Amino acid sequence: MNEIFSTAAGTAQLIFFLYLAATSFYLLIFAVASLFNLTTSGNTSSKTLRYAVLIPCFQEDEVILEVAREALEQQYPSTHFDVVIIADHFRAETIDQLKKLPLIVFDVNFEISTKTRAINYALRNLPDGQYDAVCILDADNIMESDFLSKISNSFSDRYVAVQGHRVAKNMNTSFAVLDAISEEINNQLFRKGQRIFGLSSALIGSAMAFEYIYFKKMMAEVEVVGGFDKELEIKLLKSGFKIDYVPDAYVFDEKVQNAKVFSQQRRRWLSAQVHYFGNHFLPATKALFKQGNVEYFNKAIQYLQLPRILLLGVLFLVTLSSFLTGFPIQPLWWLAAFATTVLALLISVPRRFYHPSTIIALLYLPIGFFYMFLSLLKIRGANKKFIHTKHTYNAFQIKKRKDFFTHSNEKHENRH
Repeated sequence: MNEIFSTAAGTAQLIFFLYLAATSFYLLIFAVASLFNLTTSGNTSSKTLRYAVLIPCFQEDEVILEVAREALEQQYPSTHFDVVIIADHFRAETIDQLKKLPLIVFDVNFEISTKTRAINYALRNLPDGQYDAVCILDADNIMESDFLSKISNSFSDRYVAVQGHRVAKNMNTSFAVLDAISEEINNQLFRKGQRIFGLSSALIGSAMAFEYIYFKKMMAEVEVVGGFDKELEIKLLKSGFKIDYVPDAYVFDEKVQNAKVFSQQRRRWLSAQVHYFGNHFLPATKALFKQGNVEYFNKAIQYLQLPRILLLGVLFLVTLSSFLTGFPIQPLWWLAAFATTVLALLISVPRRFYHPSTIIALLYLPIGFFYMFLSLLKIRGANKKFIHTKHTYNAFQIKKRKDFFTHSNEKHENRH
């Protein structure tokens, strides 16, 4: 009996190690790839695309006017883009002020508010045949002035979707810094790194654009509360389309500023990840062998993986336990997996985060791990409930971030 138990325990340890080690190695591959320069797909057409810039909002009266004004400031022909505000549960005076601007405003009051419901409402009520592409923003997003121009070059027969580079517009708390670093790691691994290998970029949920007719048709089949971006990815990749990524097309996004919002957000993300893994891992595996659909299978593999902060925390604790107690066995194996993960993440963190404020923020990593672990215990149904996060607008902060990235782009161009 003891021998059977020992064999079972050893097998379980081996499977657990292989799972975590494979995830670490997967991350390292794309981290190294992200060090290379990315050449965008390049649209040879000289046509200036006509955009509908959709901004679905829920009770964002405090920020929407400034966000709308910023959206209108694109260095793009004004005749070729409309900013569309889907204002859900807004005050009447805010609607009146919005209608004084050159916008399209839909004043709605959904009984059950979701991002997909707001977008579909706009698509049903915008005139047919007027737009070539649609750009999706969140209520707090601020586009860099040349965003539409940069993403326009990506559309082609194969690329009906393009993801821009979403960056933090606030770095005012340690949790905001951690959130900003987390998103940049994802940008490097699952957007730039994947594109270097010829795979599709992952979507984020905003700062993204799609070919209009295809998007409208696709959205008619989408009705989800959480995981909106994952639903779109699955539909695109299953259909054989690819998603481009433009690393110098910036959109400034508000990062979470405290532990409570961090926990709510991660809980929703984890729930969506578990949901999509359960629904798509087996179909994606079949599609790999029957149709050779590597893209769909690669996305399913990502749903199988632990989020980075959980992976880091689990490997640290297991490695420490292995060295101190001898359980699990083979401490050097666990150390190698932990070191691989750390290396992948270090490679993926942009150089601008190598700053004293980052060191302070990293002290909050154990708190982030704790909240992620709690989220893992409470994920059931989290992606089926709409959770609203209030946003803020700080003109000075946004200008400072814009100036920083403009200066960074100029230095990059001068080096080439």
